[in-house]
Amino acid sequence: MRFVKILFVIFLLLIIAVVGSSLWIYTVLNKPQQHDKANKYIQIPKGSTPNEIIDKLAVEGILSNKLPTQIYMRTFGDATALKAGEYQFNSPITPLQVLKELEKGEERTTKITIPEGFTRFDIAKRIAEKFPPNPPMDDKAILALMDDVSLIKDFDPNAKNLEGYLYPSTYSFPRDAKSEEIIRRMVEQFFKEWKPEWTQRARQMGKTPHEIVTLASLIETESGVEAERSIVASVIYNRLSKNIPLGIDQTAVYVAKMQNRWDGTINKSDIEVDSPYNTRRYGGIPPGPISSVSESAIRAALNPANTDYIYYVRNVEKNDGSHNFYSSAADFERGKADYQRWLEQQRQEKKAEEGNN
Repeated sequence: MRFVKILFVIFLLLIIAVVGSSLWIYTVLNKPQQHDKANKYIQIPKGSTPNEIIDKLAVEGILSNKLPTQIYMRTFGDATALKAGEYQFNSPITPLQVLKELEKGEERTTKITIPEGFTRFDIAKRIAEKFPPNPPMDDKAILALMDDVSLIKDFDPNAKNLEGYLYPSTYSFPRDAKSEEIIRRMVEQFFKEWKPEWTQRARQMGKTPHEIVTLASLIETESGVEAERSIVASVIYNRLSKNIPLGIDQTAVYVAKMQNRWDGTINKSDIEVDSPYNTRRYGGIPPGPISSVSESAIRAALNPANTDYIYYVRNVEKNDGSHNFYSSAADFERGKADYQRWLEQQRQEKKAEEGNN
């Protein structure tokens, strides 16, 4: 009987060890790893064994722990599926995503990342930096290419440029890709993401797709916290219904970029600038989008939360980019005062830090 109990304990310990090891392996394989080689090509020579590939990626810092990936490859992987080539791995990236990249194979390309909320001015500058054309073409010349609206004329016949329709994502292009090709791909990605039911939903709301994309761009620039974007949308719609100017400072920033005078700081002159895009001076929504938009922002524009909020201020207690929302002017003023005190404290701390350096 004692022998049976010992066997049972050993068996139980083995199960715990197996379950624990499996959970550890699963966690490591799905945990994004930050690395500093996102802009570097990693050469995987022909004939490399899986262990040699994993060793190289660990040395380069792409993988933080070799063992879980080695165990996965021996247990579930297909060694013949890993292809030689030159790879650029995004950062952060999980070990499983690394293996998928190696299974797809990759010719030497250049990756370009367009973050959510980038304007066409930002995008043109990034294209010029990542894909310097021959003969040379500066970001202003690339920006001019974005005035060709033929790709979106059926969707938005009144568009003056491609703002809002250059979808934010990470793209891979041949190193000699033309600016026109890059722009076209971004627009095509927008239409891959746009769903037919969104057009129908816009009609139900009495909006055009152009207006929804414009509203989505405001939401995109106002909050990066996905959970609160529908609430931000509700504030925008509530203010529109009450004929209250939106007062979104990012629209003034956009005007400064259009006028080629943005210096990274919102000045009094920016807020007072006379432009239909300036939502402090003009009611309603701007004439067009002020940034690229993600699916999250579009969904928020199409499905605003049901609230009575008409104000919001950054939540300085959390300091995570989220906001506090208010339905009364008095509560808003108190929240605004807290924010301004916090902002002044940040300025003083930065000044003190600069003084110490």
